[in-house]
Amino acid sequence: MTKILSLLIVAMMALHLIRPLGLPGLRKRRDFWKLAVLALAAMMVTVALSHT
Repeated sequence: MTKILSLLIVAMMALHLIRPLGLPGLRKRRDFWKLAVLALAAMMVTVALSHT
């Protein structure tokens, strides 16, 4: 699950660098780091749920 999630987030980051997604808070190309923070949080939740 974490591998699929990480590949999806990396693809979203690459797409955002090419063409901004236009979501609130992600309107500029330099906002791609916010996707990385979101990815770290999502992976932490996934790992925490899988080990409990």
